[in-house]
Amino acid sequence: MKTKFRVKKQQEFQAIIGRKKSAANATFVLYYKPKSENYSRFGVSVGKKNGNAVHRNKYKRQCRMLIQELIDFEKCKIDGILIIRPKFTRQSYLDNKKDLESLINKVTIIEHEQ
Repeated sequence: MKTKFRVKKQQEFQAIIGRKKSAANATFVLYYKPKSENYSRFGVSVGKKNGNAVHRNKYKRQCRMLIQELIDFEKCKIDGILIIRPKFTRQSYLDNKKDLESLINKVTIIEHEQ
């Protein structure tokens, strides 16, 4: 995922999480808000329960790759923060991809209804 498509600053993370719009499954929690620029941006957060710094960075890299594969940043209508739950570490890459895809579809369905 290119750097321009990432949410990096703490204030941006807090602004998105502060809206309290979210969707979740056993593997991920996705906080979202309508996009603020011409393209969507996503941030990834991994808690300390998921391992040491080396493992957490690996999980973040994997999630960024999943997001890059699943989302068209120009057409997507949301900015999001993806929080990884401990189940992520026990599943395969393909299972995690399916879980994230279903979560993103759920969020876009919710956005279309409003």
